[in-house]
Amino acid sequence: MAGSDQPVYSIGAVSKLLGVPTHTLRTWQERYGLVVPERSSGGHRLYSRDQLEHLRFLSDQVAAGISAADAHRLLRERMAAGAGTPAAEDPAGSALLILLAEHDPHAADFAEYFLRTEGYDVEIVTGPDDVLAKLAETRVDLVVVDLLIAGGQGRSLCAQVRERTDVPVLAVSPIGLRDGAVEAGASAFLRKPIKPLQLVSTVQDLLGNSALVRQGGDR
Repeated sequence: MAGSDQPVYSIGAVSKLLGVPTHTLRTWQERYGLVVPERSSGGHRLYSRDQLEHLRFLSDQVAAGISAADAHRLLRERMAAGAGTPAAEDPAGSALLILLAEHDPHAADFAEYFLRTEGYDVEIVTGPDDVLAKLAETRVDLVVVDLLIAGGQGRSLCAQVRERTDVPVLAVSPIGLRDGAVEAGASAFLRKPIKPLQLVSTVQDLLGNSALVRQGGDR
């Protein structure tokens, strides 16, 4: 995954998305060796989107009463046969609010357009202080942070958001700042230039099923 434009997810984000404890994810990796994430330079586990879907499959099988060993056997068979895993549920049409902290106005307009076409509310901000102020005054469901914002303060912003809230953070950058972003608290990382479908699918992954239970007028 190093240098890839594919999204990566921290183990904390994967745990939250799937409702599987991090120690269980580590145990599955050590015991079965089927879903093995890459490691960042700081030793953090980084999962690809395919691996996220593989773990989603395992989680669903275990929840249905199948043992972890049998679930891994089924996944191994599916992978050997070239079969895909079920796609993440699409929360399009919801009114979740995404805060877009982007230093490039053209990139901001591009991302806003595609997210709004999927039914999300989007608010663009241009500085770290604006992000923190918005988090303090209203309910935000996800923050997208350009790591080059405000002269390269994106990593610090990821850490500040994580200190204040458990809202997922998607870090984006045209350069290789992936490991530092995850270590600072980002839930996932995408490398620019971002493909529209990648952006939407990553946002959907991070928001999970929350779009199905969001109550109107609670912002």
